Amino acid sequence: KFKGSFGPQKAIAQIRLEYADGSVETIGTDESWRVAPGPITFCSIYGGEDFDARLVQRGWDKINFDDAKWLSAQVVNGPGGKLRGLSCAAPPLHFFEIHKPVATRTLTNGDAVFDLGQNAAHVPKISVAGPAGSKVRLLPSELLDGDGAINQGSMGAGRRGALWCEFTKATDDVETWSPKFFYVGCRYVQAHFIPAVTNGALPKIKSLAGIVVQSASEPVGEFACSNDLFNRIRKLVRWAQRSNMVSLMTDCPHRERLGWLEEDHLNGPALRYEFDLAQLFTKTINDITDSQLANGLVPTTAPEYTIFRTAGDTNHLRNAFGDSPEWAATFILVPWQQYEFDGDLNLFRMHYDAMKHYLTYFGSRADNCIVNYGLGDWYDVGPKKPGVSQFTPIALTATAFYFQDVEIMAHVAALLGKDDDAKQFSELAEKIRTAFNEKFYDATNHFYATDSQCANAIPLVMGLCEATNCAAVVDAIVSDVRARGNALTAGDVGYRYLLRALADGGRSDVIFAINNQTNQPGYGMQLAKGKTSLTEAWDGGSSQNHFMLGQIQEWFYHDLAGIRSDGNGFKKITIAPQPVGDVTWAKAGYNSVRGKIVSDWKRDGGQFTLKVTIPPNTTATVLVPTKSGGTTTATAGARFLRMDFGCDVFEAGSGDYKFESSF
Repeated sequence: KFKGSFGPQKAIAQIRLEYADGSVETIGTDESWRVAPGPITFCSIYGGEDFDARLVQRGWDKINFDDAKWLSAQVVNGPGGKLRGLSCAAPPLHFFEIHKPVATRTLTNGDAVFDLGQNAAHVPKISVAGPAGSKVRLLPSELLDGDGAINQGSMGAGRRGALWCEFTKATDDVETWSPKFFYVGCRYVQAHFIPAVTNGALPKIKSLAGIVVQSASEPVGEFACSNDLFNRIRKLVRWAQRSNMVSLMTDCPHRERLGWLEEDHLNGPALRYEFDLAQLFTKTINDITDSQLANGLVPTTAPEYTIFRTAGDTNHLRNAFGDSPEWAATFILVPWQQYEFDGDLNLFRMHYDAMKHYLTYFGSRADNCIVNYGLGDWYDVGPKKPGVSQFTPIALTATAFYFQDVEIMAHVAALLGKDDDAKQFSELAEKIRTAFNEKFYDATNHFYATDSQCANAIPLVMGLCEATNCAAVVDAIVSDVRARGNALTAGDVGYRYLLRALADGGRSDVIFAINNQTNQPGYGMQLAKGKTSLTEAWDGGSSQNHFMLGQIQEWFYHDLAGIRSDGNGFKKITIAPQPVGDVTWAKAGYNSVRGKIVSDWKRDGGQFTLKVTIPPNTTATVLVPTKSGGTTTATAGARFLRMDFGCDVFEAGSGDYKFESSF
């Protein structure tokens, strides 16, 4: 069993008593508090929770309980760091739906295996009959072996010990129990029965369920379309998002549970279209500041309760797991996304100096503005086992993120009135852009570096590619995708930029082709293999519940439905749907900070109909697809502006509108 520890149990608490006469008394934790061993005999977020109901001290939480045998609490040092107020806390965790078994199987050894039907972050709950002293051991898993038993291999159990919860009965009656401090990502639960010592009788499970637990961050998005595979993909991704949304965005809800930072910014828009994550991401940026090293380095995970770097270690790969530019970029990109979605600059105001300190460290690793360290396009699809980038040079992604971080800080400095900083950052960004293109752009063949999907997409989206070269670089991406049978090579870092490069370049048809299939590594293949939550690898391998590759949600909302912000918290909105492939209708709603935005379109024969809702105190630019020479009718109040990129363009204020065009 996994027995790693964060140290001895510690608590800091206070009770505030408000009396009828108006006086207030505060009772804080000190040596006057009393403690005693409880019925939770083992507890680890990685190893599980064990509960011996025989050790419950009846009435311990009631008035007049006799605690004479309890010991005085010891006063100890805190865990370090600075205690912050509630304004820095993540939203609480709540219980949501309950998954009951869809199938149950008894193994030859007498164990029972329950299939909850959905891989999710579960708290197991059982009702158990049987004699006092008998035990039920619950072993969760994402996968089954060939004989139907659980397989914890994808949860890392083979490397560091098994994972289970165990309940010991106190009476001969039916008893109900669930862990208080443990949840786990799983679909299956195997129950192993241990007899009572007194009579050798076994317990029996009367009922078992998995309670879904996640952050109370409010859902804000709705999406559906005529393509059933796309609807199933959204559900697949959304389960991974929900399962990893706790007090931080974890990579997986079972094995590591680490706050790998690159996922936060690469999936930032995809997550924000689905949930209000302003509070959770505020907490994340606080965690980064707390984890930042004295030299300015921002680690790959925050909070950094596992450290991957080793001082003096010259092994590039080992240290890359603790220091990688694409991961540290969350420190700047997540606050920028918060500004784009919510119009909120407070994260930059609070952490501006720490961000500058990080960029100073980042620059110290550059050689003539080229940076060459990190993990690169993690988990891209190549001939080798997924891991560190196979197709795209590490220096290309690292240098590109150096440019993007610096350029965003130039904009932020200007918004905050720090004109000298803005000038310096802008000048540095131009130097990086020049160095990047000189090193990586192939002017003869019109592609970047190795001509990989990631290598070409990132310069397009980040604005590194010269405008006159953009069309040719988009064509290079399309050629590579088509030559591979509409297959992906882009990984964790590259995929979001691949989507954005193609959609912004008017090639959502290629995005449709990549994702509307089941025979190539991707979402469709995972569904074809029976996955119920997004997996870590494109082919459905490794962890079975990772939100890492879930960037497609952004395309569903931003491009297929066409709901976009023009920058400052949706004060100015663009509605620009991209009907593509066999999709005949799509509808999305997004509860922005300004109010609900709706884009609802369908095409029938030669007619395209678009219904739009624009919230109060905002304005929108609406692009209605139309064929050349066609006409578009619009609800009164929508003002025609021009025809552009095959669309009739209108200006609209708050309200509901209907547009009809020839298509």
